[in-house]
Amino acid sequence: MPQTPTDSTPGLRERKKAQTRDAIQTHALNLFARQGYAATTVEQIIRGVDVSESTFFRYFPTKESLVLTDDFDPVILGAFAAQPPDVGVMDALRIAFRALFDALTDEQLSAQRERLELVLGVPALRAAIFEQFSTTMDLLAEAIAQRLSRDPGDFEVRTAAGAVIGASMAVLAALTEDAGADYGQLMDDAMAQLQAGVRF
Repeated sequence: MPQTPTDSTPGLRERKKAQTRDAIQTHALNLFARQGYAATTVEQIIRGVDVSESTFFRYFPTKESLVLTDDFDPVILGAFAAQPPDVGVMDALRIAFRALFDALTDEQLSAQRERLELVLGVPALRAAIFEQFSTTMDLLAEAIAQRLSRDPGDFEVRTAAGAVIGASMAVLAALTEDAGADYGQLMDDAMAQLQAGVRF
């Protein structure tokens, strides 16, 4: 039977908003690829997708967010929350990251690689993504705390969330050295190391 907005699929309004956001971001990324990030202005992007300035900034408050915005966090956190309670935190997180990369199409993986190459090649974007890691760490800490019935500010909880962010930063460093490396496999390898415990 058809799904309604009360089911897991978004309603018409939400779908239209998502389409507008995707259109803005896709056009921006195409411009960045053709003429360079620094040479592309917000005004050019707005003209190219025929939206108002207020609409643009509602979806993307900064130029950097055009590159850094994705839907990965909700997918990872949703998959993490869906794991049975007897699965350990690091095991559940590793499964969640696998679920994300397994769900990406070839087109999405290609787009993600292009975004990463852009991030790694533009100093302002590299700085912005490390700032973004702080927000993601807070989200992870909340999810871990909920799973363990602990406070998100608990030192052990935040340490676990920080370890995952550290693994993500190590993966980005590896991609800086080899842009053609398998992002998903690198993340899985990093999570496997956290699972086993760092023993040097």
